[in-house]
Amino acid sequence: MAKSIMFQGTGSSVGKSLLVAGFCRILKEDGFRVAPFKSQNMALNSFVTKSGGEIGRAQATQAEAAGIEPTVDMNPILLKPTSDKGSQVIIHGRVYDNMSASEYHVFKKEAVRFVLESYKRLSEEYDVIVIEGAGSPAEINLRENDIANMGLAELIDCPVFLIGDIDRGGVFASLIGTMELLSDSEKERVKGFLINKFRGDKDLLKSGLKYLEERTNKPILAVVPYIKDIILPDEDGVVLEEKGQGSRGKDRQINITVIKLPRISNFTDLDAFKHEPDVSIRYICEPHELSNSDAVIIPGSKNTIEDLQWLWDRGIAEAIIGYAKRGGMVIGICGGYQMLGLKISDPYKVETDKGEIKGLGLLPVETVLEKEKITEQVEALSLINSAKVHGYEIHMGRTRCVQDINPAFKIVKRGSEDINQNDGAVSKDSKIWGAYIHGLFDSDEFRQAFLNAVRVKKGFAISKQNNSFNELKEDAFNRLGAIIRDSVDIGLIYELGGIYNRVSS
Repeated sequence: MAKSIMFQGTGSSVGKSLLVAGFCRILKEDGFRVAPFKSQNMALNSFVTKSGGEIGRAQATQAEAAGIEPTVDMNPILLKPTSDKGSQVIIHGRVYDNMSASEYHVFKKEAVRFVLESYKRLSEEYDVIVIEGAGSPAEINLRENDIANMGLAELIDCPVFLIGDIDRGGVFASLIGTMELLSDSEKERVKGFLINKFRGDKDLLKSGLKYLEERTNKPILAVVPYIKDIILPDEDGVVLEEKGQGSRGKDRQINITVIKLPRISNFTDLDAFKHEPDVSIRYICEPHELSNSDAVIIPGSKNTIEDLQWLWDRGIAEAIIGYAKRGGMVIGICGGYQMLGLKISDPYKVETDKGEIKGLGLLPVETVLEKEKITEQVEALSLINSAKVHGYEIHMGRTRCVQDINPAFKIVKRGSEDINQNDGAVSKDSKIWGAYIHGLFDSDEFRQAFLNAVRVKKGFAISKQNNSFNELKEDAFNRLGAIIRDSVDIGLIYELGGIYNRVSS
């Protein structure tokens, strides 16, 4: 059976996901078969495994760092918020139900068996499981039936390392306060602290670190620096607020504008552009911000109808339509593709009580939201620029053309099945197109063909650089592991976690 170590945080966005990815890479480098695990994840950025199951994007990234294929057991329960009070509940990669917060709180008594089933399967296959907690273990209103933090740690008898974010301020109060709200057995389970996102002179921390150790009788295992210039997929849309509007610079010649929908999902579809030296990405939510755009992208949404209504209410819909009429390039991915059509219907109330909403009318297609979700990995050929793409589908909608229009892609493989099926639609001048395939721009050939078309239109030279997105991610994992290894007493982590370093032994 595998050894497990668990990283919990004093709150959300303290850096748990990134640190777990880093530790997965370190353990891989040290010769362990290692897998990530997050029992319960709430996120709108998701990924589809080879088996067609849906998991949180963070766990897929952590699996990449570990050098393994992502599976549904790495995130047995995924919650995808559909409103402020409810979520779609996905178990072992498949839609289980829609539940309110109170309904799910009761359901956790039953859900624990799904968590333990997944954990058991992983523990039989790997040497080490690196577990990420959710939110904070000190949320006393959620302690009953907890399956994400200390409740899980106690069920599987796992040591815990507690992470605090010093960049936000109040890190010592957060760590001490969290410890004060734990039971005696939970306090004993915490083996030490990691202070994350530090900037400045570490010597100035000495008095605080000494006080923290004396007050809690727990060691400081690491002061991890604020990690910059390592672009890995983010877990949810809150980072768009924290990190500003995207990547910009005066030397960037191509301006891509992304509509920051209220329920934006899978915005990691645009991550590959961040590695392009002449591309600027802006996330906008006002009509006037469309100015100076070379392309406008409407991304995925967990509630397409509500987000489309938001576009109409804010005047962004009219601005996009006007931009398209002036010859601008408009692209829709998944929910964004549905919005480009004539209308979206929801006869089964999958997303909302609204039966139907008018689309932007930029493509002659109509969408009906169905009860069953499609989740599959796909391979396709772009009919826009002849490039091959790899990606995945996650959608409830079925979209049909109501007038003659060319498809945007030809899907040649779905899951393990060879097929020949059209996807999406593209206008005659190729300036407006949409498709259901997530991850299109991760495919280097397609991304470069797309960007070169924009460069030619603007009178710039075609780029002959071959920026491999996969190679850039691999380099990011290596650098992340090196930074953490340099900051953390890895030997002590292994000792406290009951792990034996194969390399050193």
